[in-house]
Amino acid sequence: MSVYLTAGTLQAIRERGVSAYLEKAAQRQTARDNLEELIADFDKANGAADQAAVAAQRAKLTDGTAPRCPG
Repeated sequence: MSVYLTAGTLQAIRERGVSAYLEKAAQRQTARDNLEELIADFDKANGAADQAAVAAQRAKLTDGTAPRCPG
């Protein structure tokens, strides 16, 4: 397998250990992809979430300090 990275990206991950860093990054992206698919399936079955209700619940959980996620 070959991958191509910019010099800056490669330098940054070399400092952390290339294989371990890429493995963790791939695991995180796979989890995000799976979550996005789950949310899409839920939305298809139930309709999209009410964004105002989501914001209200997020504020309760974070005391209003968490940044908003795009989407």
